[in-house]
Amino acid sequence: MNIEPISVTDLNKYIKDKVAGDEYLNNVLVKGEISNFKHHYTGHLYFTLKDDNSLIKCIMFKSFTQNLKFVPKDGMKVMVFGTVSVFERDGVYQIYCKAMQEEGMGSLYKAYEELKAKLEKEGLFSDQYKKKIPFMPKVVGVLTSQTGSVIRDIINVSTRRNPNVYIRLFPVPVQGEGAGEKIANAIQFMNENNLADVLILARGGGSLEDLWPFNEEVVARAIFQSNIPIISAVGHETDFSISDFVADLRAPTPSAAAELAVADTGDLKIKLEAYKTRYKLALKKKVELMRLQYEKCMARRVLKEPLQEINEKSIRLDIMVKNMQHTVVSKYKDSKSEMIKLVAKLDTLSPLKTLTRGYSITQKQGKIIKSAEELKKEDEIELRFVDGKKKAKVI
Repeated sequence: MNIEPISVTDLNKYIKDKVAGDEYLNNVLVKGEISNFKHHYTGHLYFTLKDDNSLIKCIMFKSFTQNLKFVPKDGMKVMVFGTVSVFERDGVYQIYCKAMQEEGMGSLYKAYEELKAKLEKEGLFSDQYKKKIPFMPKVVGVLTSQTGSVIRDIINVSTRRNPNVYIRLFPVPVQGEGAGEKIANAIQFMNENNLADVLILARGGGSLEDLWPFNEEVVARAIFQSNIPIISAVGHETDFSISDFVADLRAPTPSAAAELAVADTGDLKIKLEAYKTRYKLALKKKVELMRLQYEKCMARRVLKEPLQEINEKSIRLDIMVKNMQHTVVSKYKDSKSEMIKLVAKLDTLSPLKTLTRGYSITQKQGKIIKSAEELKKEDEIELRFVDGKKKAKVI
């Protein structure tokens, strides 16, 4: 039997096509335990899924990891949904995961979503109730486990940023039975005794079950009722708990919470120096501008010779007075001349002027007689001459 040889690439491609043509392998739901987990810097997840007798390689690309509700890690039992395919280069088959869920945690997710919807409807997540984080708190309260890296990270970051800040630790259990109640009591105690300017509620990453105390309603309501601003830093950056939504500020990690709570005095000193330099330059510029304005003002004629303008106006006033006097005198002369002409004209028309030529004026009871018919015998009359009056009687 003569069989034509093929390349390894062709064989792997053939197997890949066969696997791809199997409808069952295109959508598989597999449960197992994670091992050899690696979170690549590209964002892709590489791990092996195993049970007691077998294992299979798995990969979850970054585009699908954004929907994860937990942080995968070795030893965690999960269910993955995806497609089985062959990686031609290495000649291995693996599961290309599209979704992943912690096995047996479905009821917790359901409770989580139900409580989240309930509290959101009540307004506990609303921005209008968020309190402002103080800029320079003197005392930072921390509610977390007494041991572990969380409190060390917070202390290291806080004291590095501000050596004078006081860290007040209130140890609380961060997982397990009754942890939620103790966390809520701690928040209430810190408020009643006013033991901090700001509170950090923190714990490291973990499964949904590990983080569950921070998803309990009693903790959420304690955070909401707190008069002290609270920063929630529960789990890793991809973990979101109910406390994150209710808190006044959410930090992706405990270290980030310390950075948000404690101002960096080094940066503040740099800013203050920058402000100082800026204000010096601004003041120098202002003084220079005022000096130029002063010199410009002092160069004005009115300041150099303050009486000059007064003298000029005095001269103008004298001229105006002379002009007024000339106008008044001229007007008086013109009026006097006009008056003389009118008096002469009036004198010409005066009946008294006629008396100088031998005429007289006859009056009866003060009324001028113009006709002889106005008089009768025995009437007493008055004759007015140029030099006086005489009485007479008509005979």
